[in-house]
Amino acid sequence: MPDPRPSGTETTAMLGESTAFLDLLEHTSRVAAVNKPVLVIGERGTGKELIAARLHYLSPRWEAPLVKLNCATLTEALLETELFGHEAGAFTGASRRHIGRFEQAHGGTLFLDELATVSLRVQEKILRAVEYGQFERVGGSETLSVDVRIVGATNGDLPAAVRAGTFRADLLDRLAFDVLTVPPLRARTGDVMQLAEHFAVNISRELGRDLFAGFSESARAALVRYPWPGNVRELKNVVERSVHRTPADEPVDTIVFDPFASAFRPAVETAPDAEQGTPPEQASIRLPCDIKTELARLEIDLVQRALVEARGLNQVTDLGAIEKVIDDVITANPDKVAQAKAKPAAIQWFVGQVMKSTGGKADPKAVNAL
Repeated sequence: MPDPRPSGTETTAMLGESTAFLDLLEHTSRVAAVNKPVLVIGERGTGKELIAARLHYLSPRWEAPLVKLNCATLTEALLETELFGHEAGAFTGASRRHIGRFEQAHGGTLFLDELATVSLRVQEKILRAVEYGQFERVGGSETLSVDVRIVGATNGDLPAAVRAGTFRADLLDRLAFDVLTVPPLRARTGDVMQLAEHFAVNISRELGRDLFAGFSESARAALVRYPWPGNVRELKNVVERSVHRTPADEPVDTIVFDPFASAFRPAVETAPDAEQGTPPEQASIRLPCDIKTELARLEIDLVQRALVEARGLNQVTDLGAIEKVIDDVITANPDKVAQAKAKPAAIQWFVGQVMKSTGGKADPKAVNAL
């Protein structure tokens, strides 16, 4: 039986000795021999495609084609023709017959990455192909039969997608004969240095260097301590960048996690709403919402902002600020204080003076309350 690891740089993600990683490999080897669909779940950059390749090359189908397709890169119409093919004249520009991925993978394995992005209509056709091994090309009437093992991958939560109505429950039931969950790199801290050194040796070779001088202790500590949100893919990029920036005969001492880090990095422009101090609840609408209520609220908000801009003022409602203006008015008019105690009507004079002193910005209710 052949080496189940793909050739070239793809072998990198298959390195590791941590318990979580070895358990995954053992699980993969067991299910590989079973001629059933499998789902591979994991965060971006964890190596889901490599697990799919291992499933294929350890299966009885290892001599047949392993066909891959990233479903997220195509529109619904293009995805349908890529999966099932089309006949000549099926649509404008279809000058000749196109053989789809299901036909190409006959006898082998079809790996569908980003499975959660597939539309419900295309999911229905995939379900029929998985269930009965039959489909028709786009624009054709002939029913074709194929023998294909499906391996799907996603970084999403498919059961949650079923509950949300964006993924078919019957298709999930059919595909989830077994589910392989790839652990993130932060759960494989014991594998970080083994992977890092492998990447470093490879990039040193690409750069034409005779050897890799290694990592300093501080660099090793930084690599192990980092949480790796981008997983193995991010580790590879970080290591290659750091080796490239280090002189050939020196060990890597500085790990460049952020290639954009610079004292001269342009400042981020402030959004217009942030500059004007618009509250977050006015700057955006949280979904789900009642459209009529939100439109009414937006209309009122726009009218109020237009009035404020037309007047060139904002109403003062801060009680502390109004209280200070009242104290100033009282201090400047001691004779009116005595009149206000005897004649309630004089209170309105005070209100008028405060409103005048604030340029009409004070809230009359707040002035009266004080």
